[in-house]
This record gives sequence, C-alpha cells and structure tokens, in this order.
Amino acid sequence: MQQITIKDIDDLDRAAEEFMPLLAEHRVFAFYGGMGSGKTTFISALCRRMGVTDDTASPTFAIVNEYHIQQSHNFTNSQLSNDLIVKWPNRAVYHFDFYRIKSLAEAYDIGIEDYFYSGCPCFIEWPELIEPLLPEETVEVRITVSDDQSRILEISTNP
Repeated sequence: MQQITIKDIDDLDRAAEEFMPLLAEHRVFAFYGGMGSGKTTFISALCRRMGVTDDTASPTFAIVNEYHIQQSHNFTNSQLSNDLIVKWPNRAVYHFDFYRIKSLAEAYDIGIEDYFYSGCPCFIEWPELIEPLLPEETVEVRITVSDDQSRILEISTNP
C-alpha cells in the first residue's frame, strides 16, 4: 500500500505529482472518502497536473464528466508520455460521481463498461455504490481527514 499525505491546499500539486506514476500502469481509480474529504479537490488537482484545461467539477448530477488533455502537454514521466501516445489517443479523462445513483442499472445505462475499458483514466467518486461493476484491477484510493485537517491518501493496487 502506498500513502500520500496532503498537508494543506497548497500541497495538492505536489501530491498529484506523486500520484502521477500510477497512471502509467492503471486506468480505473476508485476514490473512497466521506463528504468533504477532498475527493473532487484532489481529482481536480490531478487533472490539472495531467494537462486538462477544462473546468473540473464534481459530476454529481451528470454522473460523468469528460475532460481532455491538451495536445501540447508534456509529462515529466517519459513512460506516462509513451502511454498517452499509445493508449490514450483521444486524450480523454473520465470523472464519475455516483453519489446520487439509485441502482446499478443507472450505471449500465450510461455505458459504464465502455468507459472503464476505453483505456482512458477513470476517476470515480462514491465507488461503493457500484462496487460490483468495478474492474478487478481498480486502484482503491481511500482519503481520510486527520485532526490537523491534512488528508491521507491510502492507495491499494490489485495485481
């Protein structure tokens, strides 16, 4: 298990940079944490670090937002750059929020499997509501808020 501590809001970019190598090997990320734990805030920082220039916000009512990585964005991690060219030809990033979902059928209706198996990064908030649909290789990211208001990300990858 990997752990990343985010001391405060000014530490988000550093934490996102530390998270970036996971994108070279994994595509589906399930973010667990209570309301206000920082899931959307961290995903937004991660998207910025990836070169997304679209406005990022929680897709609570839309269920999924699609963002695009700018064509000219260069990554410091060369393996990630190679993956972008080969595996993410449309340079899309998908951000899900299943907080308001009432049934697994709603997830099927939006074509969830097409997103998960697109090869593009998928960041999921409230994944506990669709756990039976998550691919086996989903990376679990658990965010907890410490007494000093820092955030701790505990990251578990499945083989």
